[in-house]
Amino acid sequence: MKKCLLLLFLILPASRGFIYSQQKVWTLDECIYYAIDNNIQIKQQDLQTQYQKNSLDLSKFRLLPTLSGSATQNYSWGRSLDQTTYRYTEDQKVISNNFYVGGSMNLFNGLQNYNTIKKYEYELFAGQQDLENIKENIALTVALNYLQILLNKELVTATNEQLQITLQQIEKTRKLVDAGSAARGNLLQIEAQAAQEEVQLINVKNQLDLSYLDISQLLELKTPEGFEVVVPPISIDTNAIVGETVDEIFQIAIGARPSIKSPELMLTASEYDLKIAKGSRSPRISLNHSLTTGYSDVRQKVLGIDPASLEVIYGDYPFNEQFKDNRSLALGFTLSVPILNGWQVNKNIANSRISIENSRYALDGAKKQLYKNIQQSYADASAALKKYTASQKAVTSMEESFRYTEQKFNVGLVTPVDYNASKSQLLQAQSDLAQAKYEYIFKTKVLDFYRGIPLSLNNN
Repeated sequence: MKKCLLLLFLILPASRGFIYSQQKVWTLDECIYYAIDNNIQIKQQDLQTQYQKNSLDLSKFRLLPTLSGSATQNYSWGRSLDQTTYRYTEDQKVISNNFYVGGSMNLFNGLQNYNTIKKYEYELFAGQQDLENIKENIALTVALNYLQILLNKELVTATNEQLQITLQQIEKTRKLVDAGSAARGNLLQIEAQAAQEEVQLINVKNQLDLSYLDISQLLELKTPEGFEVVVPPISIDTNAIVGETVDEIFQIAIGARPSIKSPELMLTASEYDLKIAKGSRSPRISLNHSLTTGYSDVRQKVLGIDPASLEVIYGDYPFNEQFKDNRSLALGFTLSVPILNGWQVNKNIANSRISIENSRYALDGAKKQLYKNIQQSYADASAALKKYTASQKAVTSMEESFRYTEQKFNVGLVTPVDYNASKSQLLQAQSDLAQAKYEYIFKTKVLDFYRGIPLSLNNN
């Protein structure tokens, strides 16, 4: 019993957290932040940026001198050259060691190292702007999906309200039929209309479910089950639109949008690439340095001179003494002048110039596309506002018309066909109004986005 209570005590907090996560109501800001944190494309671009950072670091490390070392042990038999004495040995086994530490350092190579560093710096900056551009595109897509949910929720509400009116009308008509005041055909027509509206309600609910699925997939959630969004109060001022003109918004966006900054930075990087290619024509100066030493077991050390015979006395030459005595330091400079290399330098320079021209086209294309996007969004927002204003008038008129038709239908002056047509027209007008409203909201948010205003529904 105690074990069961303990297990229940441990499970309840965990299940409470699970229920909370399933019942969480998301704001637009939370959806955007979550999508940015979990989107695969953003993570891949972040890795690409890290790769570019490593390339930049490597280009800086190339300014450092190179240093390498080696150690060898050799065995030789018969006639061989003793590297420590530069004498030949005959029919003798020789064991020798050689040690080397050395390297080189570029002193001048046409400023290629410097220009390479600058190139990778601008490519890194461009990669960071690409990352920001992806984040902004994800944010816009999330906002569009979020507004689609709000639109579908309104359509579900409007369709359900129309269905409830029809169901109420069925009850009224049934009573009239039972009392003999209305033909049974009227009841059948109203019931058929209710069946059609039920199908329509199912369809709009399915669209709502699909919009939940779309945004949950965009947020990389495992399932849309339990996902819900906050429905903020939204109002539209029909007398106002974005204050700036298309050209004014474009001038704001061109100095702030990552989609423009990235090709600008890549253009600068390609210009440094041309400098790197030109640097191959320049003479190169390098510094070389080395430290070598060695040991041979056949080498002997002079111990002194025999006083009697005046002959030189030799003895063993220990490893540590040879290691010290055989040391050799070297320092040198190398001048390399390119003369002919199969026109590779000229072709590399030509290709770099082509790359610069291509980068200019890419920048011009990005600017033109940005202008087109702003121009289209501005036109769409203006059209949506006009459509919203007209839809408001249409809904007001259709509501009055439907109330009048309903009153006439209740007293038998209007056929069920005319009644159903009037109600369908009202539902269509309400749907058009909702679509125009959210289309206008999204397009104005896109324009705000180009003006540097963060995406939010709190300022409606």
